[in-house]
Amino acid sequence: MFIDLQTTFSGSTTGAGVKSGDAVTATAISTNVIDLRQAATPAVADEGVNPAETILFVQSDGSADFAAAGAATLTITLESDSTANLATTPVVHFSTAAIGKAAILKNTVLVRVALPSADYKRFLGLRYTVATGPFTAGGILAWISPDMQRNIVYPAAFTIDV
Repeated sequence: MFIDLQTTFSGSTTGAGVKSGDAVTATAISTNVIDLRQAATPAVADEGVNPAETILFVQSDGSADFAAAGAATLTITLESDSTANLATTPVVHFSTAAIGKAAILKNTVLVRVALPSADYKRFLGLRYTVATGPFTAGGILAWISPDMQRNIVYPAAFTIDV
């Protein structure tokens, strides 16, 4: 799978290829918001988003299972808006149900879905909504890619007998 740093919402990759997630402790938008087009006249333009060929991935990183003092949940929404802070009139294109902290273990895939066909506004990002939080541990990696992820992440100390 190809991961383009320009289409990464959350997380980072070092020059050596080591990935680390962004901490999500309270409700927030993703660290990165993608600008689908430059400001121009006319304001309406084709963003070039081809949902049939674009997959949204969101997963917890390998640093720690998500933890919270209470029964925290996480809801992830894919949103577009006319402003980069997704605060003017955001349009929700996809939403998960509330995911309980017990279900967000290290390297857990939370979302793997083709981008829905929609009228996307200029800026595209993710909103992480934390309820009954805050979370105290765990990180998120999120990106869009033209390829489906085919590798399987196994738990630590997993062995395959041949």
